[in-house]
Amino acid sequence: MSVSSDSQPVDEFESAVEDRPEPLSRDKIFHILQTQRRRDALRYLKDTDGRIEMRDLAEQVAAWENDTTVRELSSNERQRVYIALYQSHLPKLDNEGIIDYNKSRGIVERGPLADQFDPYLNAPGETAGENKPDADMGDGSDDTELPWLRYYRRLTAVGIALVSSAWVGVRPFSLVPDLVWGALLVSAFGALSLAQILTDDS
Repeated sequence: MSVSSDSQPVDEFESAVEDRPEPLSRDKIFHILQTQRRRDALRYLKDTDGRIEMRDLAEQVAAWENDTTVRELSSNERQRVYIALYQSHLPKLDNEGIIDYNKSRGIVERGPLADQFDPYLNAPGETAGENKPDADMGDGSDDTELPWLRYYRRLTAVGIALVSSAWVGVRPFSLVPDLVWGALLVSAFGALSLAQILTDDS
C-alpha cells in the first residue's frame, strides 16, 4: 500500500519540532553568564551578523576587558583572553548549543539558544540590572541579579544575625565564643568563594 504524499509536510514539521533545542532554565542561563568573558563574547556575537573569526571576537573582548581599543591592545592582553576563550569559554558555549564554534577553523557564530541570552547582556561599562526588561521571579528578587551576589548577601545577613544574637546574650548563640563565630564565618565565606571559583572555571 502506498503512503500518501500529504504526510510529508507533517513528517517534516514533526522532525523540525524534535530537532528544536530545549530552552535553558533561568539558573542555567545565570550560570553561563557568571563569567564576564562569556557575557562579552555573547554580546559581541549579538551585535555581529553571521560567522566571525574567533580572533576578532577575542580582540574585542580583550579591548572591553582592558578598557581600551583593539588597536591599543598589548600582545599579552590579546593572548590572555584568546587562550581563555579558545580553551574554555567558547567550547563550553558550543557544548550548550549557545554558539556554533568551529575550533579547527577559528570560526564562531550564534547558535540556536543564543536568543535566550540577549535580554541579559549589558553594554560595556553597564552594571548588572541595567538595560534589562522587568521580570517577576515570584520571590521579589531581581531577575537580572546573578546568583553568586545573592549568595554572598544572604551569607552576610545570616552572619550579622548570628553575631548580633551572640553579642546581646541570646542563648544558645551567646554560649559560643567570639573566636569560634569568627572562624565559622571566615570558613563559610572561604567555602563560598572556592565554590564560585570552581564554578566559573567550569
